[in-house]
Parts: sequence; C-alpha cells; structure tokens
Amino acid sequence: MITFAAFTPHSPLLLESIGKENTKALQATLDAMQRLSEELYASRPDVILTISTHRGAHKDAFSLNMHDEYFIDVSEFGDHGTHDEFLPDIELMTNIQRRMRSETLPFTLDSDASLDYGVGIPLTLLTKALPITHTIVPIAYSFLSSKAHVEFGRILKDICVKSSKRIAIIASGDLSHTLTSNAPAGFHPSGEEVDIAMVKSIENMSLSQLLSMDDDALENSQECAHRPLLILFGMLEKMPVRPEILSYEHPFGVGQLVAQFHLN
Repeated sequence: MITFAAFTPHSPLLLESIGKENTKALQATLDAMQRLSEELYASRPDVILTISTHRGAHKDAFSLNMHDEYFIDVSEFGDHGTHDEFLPDIELMTNIQRRMRSETLPFTLDSDASLDYGVGIPLTLLTKALPITHTIVPIAYSFLSSKAHVEFGRILKDICVKSSKRIAIIASGDLSHTLTSNAPAGFHPSGEEVDIAMVKSIENMSLSQLLSMDDDALENSQECAHRPLLILFGMLEKMPVRPEILSYEHPFGVGQLVAQFHLN
C-alpha cells in the first residue's frame, strides 16, 4: 500500500557540508524538508521507493538499481563524510522485475552500490529519524515519451497497492535551471513559464496540465522534474490525494520545490 508521497529537490547546496554559507539561502526549502521528514516518520514506511536519475539514466528504458546494499556518494562535490547506508527491498524489487517482463515498456536492471545526489540528497534530509539501514527501491526515469512515464507510474502503482508493505514514494528533481542571469544554465524566459506550469499542475493535481507542457519550453528551461512528476502522477492517479506545496524558491536561479501529496 502507498502511505506517503512527496516531491523534493535534490540540490547539493541543501547539505551544509557542500553549500557552506549558501545553504542558508535555501532555508525555506530546508524547513519544508524538515516538515516532510516528520510526515515521513509518521507514515511508518517499510520501504521507500525513489524516483529520480542523474548518473543512472537510460535513454530508451526505465530502470531499477538492484544491489545488495547502498551508500550515498556526494564526493563529487567535495563531501566525503555523507555516507548513509540503505538496504534493498528484494521482495518489492522482484515484483517489479517480474511484472515488467510482461509489459511492453522498455525496462532494465542496474547494479550500483552508490547513490548519487539525485537520490542521496532527499534521502539524507528525509530519513534522519528512520533506521539508518532503511530499505529502498531506487527507480530511474528514462527519456521515453511523457505518456510512457505516466504508464510506468500506473504499473508501479498497481504493484504497490497490492503489496502489504507500507510504501513511501519520494520523487525528486529540480525545476528550471534558467530562472536568473546567475543560474547555472544562464537565463531563459521559459524558466519561469515552466515552473509556474509545474506548480499549477501540482496544485490542481492535473495530469493533463503536466502532459500539455511545451516540449521546447521544457528543454530550454533545462529542468529535471517533469519526468519524475509524470511517474508520480501515474502512481497517484485515481487515488484520493490532497496536494500541498510546502515551499518554492530559487535563490540561485534553480527552482526548488517541496510538495506533499496527502493520501486521504
């Protein structure tokens, strides 16, 4: 059963060990993540299913990172001390693997002990109160069509709702990277357009709004939130959900959004 669902950013600057003095500029996001961590704890999850990707992206297939143990690795940003460990949920992974064999959507398995910042940042911030060896299922999106991402989410939902385990879903991504002139990708007017559309689609819990977003605008904004949101919306489709935007800010030109999807 699905007992918790959220969307979070994964900026490395959210960790003080990396962001240093810049982390303070993201206080609204950090406060929202703290609140979300309390909600996650209260949901008593047996397993956390993450939806994100950076290092493990496959252009033409969705993927599951299946390994006997995991550790967070953000050493590429100079942080060699953050090394939280997690275990796989073999039962849920096996169910996903078996189900995908009978589906037409391309799907593959990876095996990597290290979790990069796309998964590692939200897990570090949200699981402090949970057992350090909590079980996870790391799912990566692909570069297939938007409709394929929604369908993949629907399949994952069917698997999760049939499980007796309490499953928390954490989808992660940063919104536009082009919101200001000092943004990592520079300024582009599509940045604000994309972020406004994503926030509205969440507030309205509107899959159609998310699907109707302009492809050129998405590309120009250089966001990495649309695909994980599509999977998440597929997983929550037809469920009694109350969305709540906990925070949104962009002090460094990259949209940072924290949202919870309350399951009624």
